[in-house]
Formats: sequence, structure tokens, C-alpha cells
Amino acid sequence: MAFEPLKDRLLVLREEQSNQTASGLYIPDTAKEKPLEGKVIAVGPDAKEDGINVDDTVVFANFTGMEIMIEGTEYLILTSKEVLGLIK
Repeated sequence: MAFEPLKDRLLVLREEQSNQTASGLYIPDTAKEKPLEGKVIAVGPDAKEDGINVDDTVVFANFTGMEIMIEGTEYLILTSKEVLGLIK
């Protein structure tokens, strides 16, 4: 991939949600909400100072960032300030 975030921005790939609930019910795509966590694919130089690195799993709020398509895959561009936390 030839995308490099600038300043404090991150390129994040959203985690896929399961189509089935814990009780076994199937959820149609139209009823699913977009996941609020994802894997960091690329990190801008200022975001590294905030302790966010490639391959970290981050949590972010609804309606943050900007969606972008790169080579047929949908990514999310966030600033490090939009990240609520890291999942270890």
C-alpha cells in the first residue's frame, strides 16, 4: 500500500463484526452497526509520540474520522485525538 498518514493521523482497518449473536440469531447487514475498534495499519509521525503504533488495536467513537477506499478496501483515517484507547 502506498499511503502514508501525515502529522497525527492514523490509517485504521475496522474490525469485522460477527453475523451471529451469542444466542445464535443472525443479524442482517442492514441492521449491523459499524464496529468502533480497528487495527492500525499506518501511523503519522506525531501519532507515534502519543504511543500509537502499527498493529495496535484502537477504540474510537461513533462518527469520527473519514472513510477512504484504497485498493478496494475501506479504511478509516483518524487523528490520534479521536482515539479513545488501546486494546492490549
